[in-house]
Amino acid sequence: MKKYLGGICLALWCCGSVQAELLSRAGGQAYYDTVLDITWVADANLAQTSGYDDNGLMSWSAAQAWITSLNTAAYLGKSDWRLPTVIDTGTPGCDLAYTGTDCGHNVDLSTGEMAHLYYSTLGNVGYYNTSGSPTGCPGDPNYCLTSTGPFSNLQPYFYWSGTVYAPAPGSRAWYFHFGDGLQFHYFQSNAFFAWAVRSGDIVPVPAAVWLFGSAMGVFGMVRRRVLAGAGA
Repeated sequence: MKKYLGGICLALWCCGSVQAELLSRAGGQAYYDTVLDITWVADANLAQTSGYDDNGLMSWSAAQAWITSLNTAAYLGKSDWRLPTVIDTGTPGCDLAYTGTDCGHNVDLSTGEMAHLYYSTLGNVGYYNTSGSPTGCPGDPNYCLTSTGPFSNLQPYFYWSGTVYAPAPGSRAWYFHFGDGLQFHYFQSNAFFAWAVRSGDIVPVPAAVWLFGSAMGVFGMVRRRVLAGAGA
C-alpha cells in the first residue's frame, strides 16, 4: 500500500511540476514556460496540422519560411515567432560529450530551449546516461520520449533550432532529437520538424491588474506617511 501511494504521490508531483512551469495560453493553443520565459505553440507539428506542409518535415530554410508565414499572419496575435535557440558555449563547434556540454546527450540545459523542455520540464531521459551507457529507453514508437506534457503532435524525431552551426553557417544548423535527447548539428538541406516559440509571455499583464497594483503601491506609500506623521 505504501509503495502504491508513493507512486501516486510521485505522479502527482511530476504532473504538478510540469503544470507549474507550463501555463496554458490562448485557450490551450500555446503554453508559457515560466522557467525559460518563452511561449511554446501547443501543437508541436503545427506546420502539418495547419495544412502548411504535407507532413511537417522541412529543410532549415523552409522551416524559417514557415515561421515567417506565422508572423505575417500574426498567429495568436503575435508577429515575433521563431525557432528555439541553441547556444554554443565554447569555441565555435560541437563539444560532444555525454553530459554538461553544448553537444551530445544530457547537455548543459542552459544551452538549448528544447533540451531544457525535454530533460527538465517534461522529465525525459536521454538514450545514453552521463557515463555513456544506454538507459534502456523503450523502442518504437516514442523511444525515450515518454512524457509530452500538454503538447500535441510532439514527434520523437529531429527538430530544427533557429541557430546555425558556427563553423559552417551556410550549410549546417543545430537540432534537438526528441526521440533520444540528442543536441547536435546537421545539414540544413535535411528535412526535420519545426516548432514555433516566442520570447516572453503571450498574455500581457492586464491594464486593470497593473492599475490595481499601482493603486496599492500609492495606498501603501500614503499609509506609511500618515503613520510616520502620527508617530511624530
